[in-house]
Amino acid sequence: MFDYRRATRESAAEFAATAELEQLDVSNHFLFQRDAHWPLFERLRREAPVNFHPESRYGPYWSITSHRAIKEIEADHHRFSSEPNIGIGDAGGAESSSFISMDSPKHDTQRATVSPVVAPSNLANLETLIRTRVEDILDNLPVGEEFNWVERVSIELTTRMLATLFDFPFEERSKLTRWSDIGIMGPKSGYVSTWEEGREELQQCLAYFKALYKERLEADHEGFDLLSLLARNPETRDMPDTEFLGNLMLLIVGGNDTTRNSISGGVLALNQFPDQYEKLRGNLSLIPNMVAEIIRWQTPLAHMRRTASEDVEFHGQKIRKGDKVVMWYVSGNRDDSVFENPDKLMIDRKNARQHVSFGFGIHRCMGNRLAEMQLRVLWEEISQRFRHVEVVGEPERVTSNFVKGYSRLPVVLHPLS
Repeated sequence: MFDYRRATRESAAEFAATAELEQLDVSNHFLFQRDAHWPLFERLRREAPVNFHPESRYGPYWSITSHRAIKEIEADHHRFSSEPNIGIGDAGGAESSSFISMDSPKHDTQRATVSPVVAPSNLANLETLIRTRVEDILDNLPVGEEFNWVERVSIELTTRMLATLFDFPFEERSKLTRWSDIGIMGPKSGYVSTWEEGREELQQCLAYFKALYKERLEADHEGFDLLSLLARNPETRDMPDTEFLGNLMLLIVGGNDTTRNSISGGVLALNQFPDQYEKLRGNLSLIPNMVAEIIRWQTPLAHMRRTASEDVEFHGQKIRKGDKVVMWYVSGNRDDSVFENPDKLMIDRKNARQHVSFGFGIHRCMGNRLAEMQLRVLWEEISQRFRHVEVVGEPERVTSNFVKGYSRLPVVLHPLS
């Protein structure tokens, strides 16, 4: 019996080579916490890119692991529904729904309400603010001393931006990070002890935002923040609490975890591939393409789920109505039929933007350009200050099969001169 809790890449490779295909439970969160999932996905892509796993803690599910099949599922939103949930699990946190777990037309209406905050014109206005905050964060880091990059840079930058997007009290911005972590992590993650404890904290989140929302409604707030946009639109003004909380968590997590873990993952990747770090030092014009490649290599959200709304014949398999269909972005982004030498970071990779980290089709992440902007500005400013952000210890990864992220990345900064 394979011990997922103590998995290593070596033991996972041995298991993947000998196990029956239906035994490869890639949903086990310890695989991701131990960075041991890669051999299982490699075999599935090669032999069964549409594979049924009959038994897991989440019940039976289909694994979609090839780049091509993932995009086909994403594009077929009529037969593969986002309702009732976009995560592999069904139970746990607070009862809520958001537009990412809705189908058209309701999805389209709610998404359109908040999308102006990340429209190109507003992003242009945000860039100066992002750069000012990046400069402040970097200029206050210790040089030549070990510190946790996740806490001091990745979390700090993304939380500051979240506070801006919501026009949230800046001095209390750490609440946003806490609610984001609780919203996607279960009791085994260490953030909460029980599902009930998690639900209670998310109810506190709901109460806090309802008070802010009431203020915006009563003041007929003309701001361009997410809460004001929701308050001004008749289609979203009177959402029930479950829907309001669901959309809050979607916007908080979407604005936090993807960028936060790509910021950390990029530092780790450049240290694992020092030839690419040298290439960057020699040509800073590669930064925009490097950002896309970092997001591909890291894949900050490991999966998204759909549910079959009817019986479907797909790649020779019979998917039944009601079946869970899990698109493993983390696998699609390492598909060697699309990406040459996919396990390597290549900052000048020609097709880096073909990654599926942001999804595809109508549910493609609306904040993708904001995430890319934050990463681009960060690396432009890092390169003006430091020759090397050196990783000096093993990263600590979160225990999750959804967020592919880090809790600790020890680094030392080396100045340019």
